[in-house]
Amino acid sequence: MQIPLQITFRHMDRSDALEAAIREKAQKLDEFYPRIMSCRVVVEEVAGHKRQGKLYDLRIDLKVPGHEFAINRDHNEDIFVALRDAFDAAKRRLEEEARVQRGDVKVHETPQHGRIARLDLERGFGFIEAADGTELYFSRENVASPGFDLLGPGVEVRFLVEHGGEGPQAKRVSAGKR
Repeated sequence: MQIPLQITFRHMDRSDALEAAIREKAQKLDEFYPRIMSCRVVVEEVAGHKRQGKLYDLRIDLKVPGHEFAINRDHNEDIFVALRDAFDAAKRRLEEEARVQRGDVKVHETPQHGRIARLDLERGFGFIEAADGTELYFSRENVASPGFDLLGPGVEVRFLVEHGGEGPQAKRVSAGKR
């Protein structure tokens, strides 16, 4: 970490054991994701119900290049359980951030628009004229709605493009307006 770990205790006495556990878990986060710029942990005892024991809130604020994360674990009777859960959640957020930085996050394709140019109902295939003028092949199996037999020339459709062995093809074809 570029900025040393900050630990704050609110409405409770400082605990050496708890502080040591926080430092250990923060060190593991730093080893897992070495680009952490700062980490601040706030442990707070909150007023509980008369029948319950003490309740604790735990908050972790993490700063990494380009992002800040806040992880909260509210009202747990066992501070070490709240600590474990909060740092597990922080690790999951850092794992997601690492996936985004590597480009491993799935990006959903944007459907394209076009019109049915030609249709062979007997053989179960057709061609779509895309907005840019290119024609794309599609088959009966690639029609999502309203059904292949209900399509006809000139019908506006949305579709995804998949590059196959014989060039680009339309997949997930569905009738709809632009």
